[in-house]
Amino acid sequence: MPRETLSDRDYATLAAFRLALRRFAAFSEAEAEAAGLAPQQHQALLAIKAAPWGHPPGIGEIAAQLLIRHNTAVGLVDRLSEAGLVRRAADPADRRRMRVVLTARAETVLRALSAAHLRELRAIRPNLLRLLDNL
Repeated sequence: MPRETLSDRDYATLAAFRLALRRFAAFSEAEAEAAGLAPQQHQALLAIKAAPWGHPPGIGEIAAQLLIRHNTAVGLVDRLSEAGLVRRAADPADRRRMRVVLTARAETVLRALSAAHLRELRAIRPNLLRLLDNL
């Protein structure tokens, strides 16, 4: 593999970009916790809402979106269900398969969290774009 020559500016940009990402992650975690959710629960709700398959996701699809193991996703969905944030529903095409659906309460919580996240992303966008342009 050919070695790329990196400048001091490259290292500084990479470090600054990673810091910006860590700050956003810290913001996201704090917002989730303020809403009464663990950060991973917030991520799961967002993954369920934004499911790219055209139908509510199953456990395996949630696990894939969150980069976690299937059994970890089962426990996460169990906790979300106990909190009244999701419910399991039989897949109409295959009654043996379960889909995970957001409750009205989850929709409300997720809407507020997502609005806060979009405001934060819009605020940090200029810095992120500047950093990306430096690469």
